[in-house]
Amino acid sequence: MPGHVGIILDGNRRHARESGMQNPDAIYRLGAAKLDDILAWSADLGVRRVTLWVFSPDNLRRPEAEVGGIFGAVEAKMRDLAADPHIRHKGVHITAIGRRDLLPPALLEALDAAEAATRGNDQITVTLAIGYGGREEIADAVRALLKDFAAQGLSIMQAAAQVSPETIRRHLYLADMPDPDLIIRTSGEVRLSGFMLWQSVHSELYFCDVNWPVMRRIDYLRAIRAYQRRERRFGA
Repeated sequence: MPGHVGIILDGNRRHARESGMQNPDAIYRLGAAKLDDILAWSADLGVRRVTLWVFSPDNLRRPEAEVGGIFGAVEAKMRDLAADPHIRHKGVHITAIGRRDLLPPALLEALDAAEAATRGNDQITVTLAIGYGGREEIADAVRALLKDFAAQGLSIMQAAAQVSPETIRRHLYLADMPDPDLIIRTSGEVRLSGFMLWQSVHSELYFCDVNWPVMRRIDYLRAIRAYQRRERRFGA
C-alpha cells in the first residue's frame, strides 16, 4: 500500500462542460466536495498521507470569476473541515504548501484555521498544494538556502561547496514530507505539469480518464492496484 499518494485534481472545467454547468462557484464546490471521498477511501485503505494539487501559479491566468470560484470553494471547504468533529475522530491533519502571497487573506485565514484545528491529529495527513508550482518550490528552497549561507557569513565559494541535493531538500516547503509513492492525475491528461518536481523522481505515475469531480472509489482502487503490480527499482 502506498504511504503517500499525490493527486493532480484535473477535469473540473471539462466535467462542467459535459454536464452543462456554468456557475464557477458550483463547479468548484463540486470538486471540493470530492475531498470527503478521498479522505474516506484513503483511511479505509491505510494510506497515511495524501497531497492534492488544487491551484498553481499558472492558474492565475484564468478568468477572474474562475479563480474566485476555486478560492471560494477551497475556503468554504476548509472552514467546514475545521469545524467538523468527525475530522478529529478520523485523525485527519490538514496542511498546505505553496506561495501564500498569491492567495487572498480570507483563504489564508481558512487554511490556517483548518491546520490549527487539526494539528494534533496523526492518522492521516492531507496536504493542499495551493498557489503551488514545482519550479517555484525549488526556487524558494534555493533562495532560503542562500539566505542561510549569508547568515553564516559564508563566501560564495564556501556556499557553493555546501550545495547538495540534501541541503536543498531541507529547504523545501515541507522538508520532512516523504516523497509520494504514487501520483494520480485525473481527466486523461498525461503529464505532471510541475507537480512535486523534486519529490516525484521515483514516484509511480497513474493517469485516469475520469474527471476529478466524478472520481469513484473504483477509480482510486484501480490506481492503487496498478501501483501494487509495479516493481519499484528506485533507479537501481
